Amino acid sequence: MGKGGEQGGDSGEPAAQIRFYTWEEIQKHNLRTDKWLVIERKVYNITKWAKRHPGGQRVISHCAGEDATDAFQAFHINPTLVQKFLKPLLIGELAPGEPSQDRDKNSQLVEDFRTLRKTAEDMNLFQASPLFFSFYLGHIIVMEVLAWLMISYFGTGWITTLILACILTTSQAQAGWLQHDFGHLSVFKKSSWNHIVHKFVIGHLKGASANWWNHRHFQHHAKPNIFHKDPDVNMLHIFVLGDTQPVEYGKKKLKYLPYNHQHEYFFLIFPPLLIPVYFQIQIISTMIKHRFWADLAWAISYYLRYFITYIPFYGILGSLCLLTFVRFLESHWFVWVTQMNHIPMEIDSEKHRDWLSSQMAATCNIEQSFFNDWFTGHLNFQIEHHLFPTMPRHNFWKVKPLVKSLCAKYGVHYEEKPLGKAFVDIVGSLKKSGDLWLDAYLHK
Repeated sequence: MGKGGEQGGDSGEPAAQIRFYTWEEIQKHNLRTDKWLVIERKVYNITKWAKRHPGGQRVISHCAGEDATDAFQAFHINPTLVQKFLKPLLIGELAPGEPSQDRDKNSQLVEDFRTLRKTAEDMNLFQASPLFFSFYLGHIIVMEVLAWLMISYFGTGWITTLILACILTTSQAQAGWLQHDFGHLSVFKKSSWNHIVHKFVIGHLKGASANWWNHRHFQHHAKPNIFHKDPDVNMLHIFVLGDTQPVEYGKKKLKYLPYNHQHEYFFLIFPPLLIPVYFQIQIISTMIKHRFWADLAWAISYYLRYFITYIPFYGILGSLCLLTFVRFLESHWFVWVTQMNHIPMEIDSEKHRDWLSSQMAATCNIEQSFFNDWFTGHLNFQIEHHLFPTMPRHNFWKVKPLVKSLCAKYGVHYEEKPLGKAFVDIVGSLKKSGDLWLDAYLHK
């Protein structure tokens, strides 16, 4: 037990005064007003600092009261730099008799996973290929130029406009996968360079906000498919997910919508409206509410470039309609690809598993092919991406056999399926959850 109070960490204290804490004590500090966490057996009080956390307040708060070593390693590409921020927050260490992992986690599995990460580092799998990402950005810019050249040359007939919309949708979807790479700090060795190019790609090429994306997406990575922690499974009562939520809703007689038909109305709500309506409102309101003025400026530069390019051909209203149609098409692409890895997997409340087990329960892979790699932005390697978020995606295939053998050793399920089956499974799992809701609603 910690000797004495919670006065935090002036690291200038003499070594003799080091405080020791048990897991039982640490786990009490997981409140909004009182947050501790453990990294490599050192105990930190992050209560006041969480608000200033560059990755967002929520993602770090989700780890309060637990061992955050693997999450810390997964998200930070320059741990020595981050240690500078940690030093003043240090309040003590785990007591010598305490295990390094909380809540009876399998310490051998955790150690083996950390060894695997070290092996991947030694194999240079965290080093990006400048050529890969240059070509990737290049093919997006080529599509944008091609789109403009096409209507300059062929005019604005229906067929040309339809082809134009498809080209712009493809460039938008691919820019979406590319901003994801920079957002995860997986391209440059320096965080600041990744952040700058991220703002350019998500802001100038897509008209969205880097901060909005970071704060949302990192939570998803830290706690995938966990209610109240992963924003991607907050369905605003429109859908019920997994096996437990539908039963809870059913027992409480909650019926915001007829959930037994959610696998049908999914097609009318989720793919068509996510980007053009929900994300659009969220992005603009977040930038204004949180005063992300740099993000707003980047987004405005996107809209200026778009309207300067297309108003001469389509007028103001026509350009707006074209943009909305492109967002509508992109939204279908985005939803099917991003949901195929997660919705059919386990979705539940916090289970406090180790990093490998929690990521594996929430993610699955799609078979590898050149088309699948390109179409999904390498999210067909979702398992490897979730285990190593800062790894450049062109290296996922190299680490995959190591991950599979580690999973086999500990009997952790490693799921991989064809693209078509992955799409069908989204609808199937929504139907299953809807049926569970109906049964509980009528009979429990």
